Amino acid sequence: MRRAFARALGLMAFAATATAAPAQGDPAAGAVVYERCAACHALAYDRTGPRHCGVVGRRAGSVAGFAYSEAMRRSGIVWTREALDRFLTDPLRAVPGTAMGYAGIPDAKERADLIAYLAQAGRSAACKR
Repeated sequence: MRRAFARALGLMAFAATATAAPAQGDPAAGAVVYERCAACHALAYDRTGPRHCGVVGRRAGSVAGFAYSEAMRRSGIVWTREALDRFLTDPLRAVPGTAMGYAGIPDAKERADLIAYLAQAGRSAACKR
């Protein structure tokens, strides 16, 4: 019962951060923004954080073999562009208890560019291996 309540509370907090749909971004500019993510993430393999190939459209906490936080596994989030935008704005607020200790990307254009890059990279040869 407590877990169900905590999960519902987390989903409500995530939904409360809703913003308008993110603008279409520039994947080339997003590749530059992604360099910040590369400290913990890679496209095609897990590092401190899970791989990003296929992240757009994937359920949060679902990469097999990756040790996600309980909060992320139970979040119920599907990584749509809108969900990624909300999460990247303030990860710690969007998913309280996440292990991702990154403050977020406050600039809406940078977030849109990064999301466009992740969507494009997910269809790249690096992700088709």
